[in-house]
Amino acid sequence: MIGFIGEYEATLDAKGRFLLPAGFKKQLPEGGAEHFIVNRGLEKCLSLYPMKSWKPIFANISNLNDFDPKVRQFRRYFLNGATQVELDTANRILLPKNLMDHAGLEKDIVLVSAVNKIEIWDKNKYQQFFETFSPEAFSNLAKEVMAGNQNTNS
Repeated sequence: MIGFIGEYEATLDAKGRFLLPAGFKKQLPEGGAEHFIVNRGLEKCLSLYPMKSWKPIFANISNLNDFDPKVRQFRRYFLNGATQVELDTANRILLPKNLMDHAGLEKDIVLVSAVNKIEIWDKNKYQQFFETFSPEAFSNLAKEVMAGNQNTNS
C-alpha cells in the first residue's frame, strides 16, 4: 500500500502544470510511478492517485450494484472528470482546465498527503480551511474518529 507523508507548496504555470515535489516523488512506488489519475476531491480540491492506488478503488466502484440509484449517482460524481495524467520529462504534471476550475486553482497550490493519494488545494483555500478549524474542534474530531482505534497512543 502506498502511504504519502508531507505537505508542499508549488506553482502552476500558464499551461496548468506543476512540478511534482521531490519529497512526494521519492515516496512513489517503483515501476509505473509516472502515471496518475486526477479527479475532483470530496472537498474543493483535486485528488491525485498513483495508478497503484487508483486501480483497487476503480475495481471496487466497478463491482457496485448498477441497479442502485445511489451507486449510479456516486459513480457519476466520483468519476466525473477523472483523467489520466503523467509526469513529463521535467517531472511536471498537467492538470485539466475543467478540474482546475472546479478546485479554484489559479497559481499558488499546496500538495498535501492524504494516505494513498495527494490532495491539490488552492493555497488560500487551504489556509482558510485551517484558520476556521480550532484546536478544540480538531481534538473533538480526533476523539470521535479515532475512538475505536485500539492502536492509537495519543
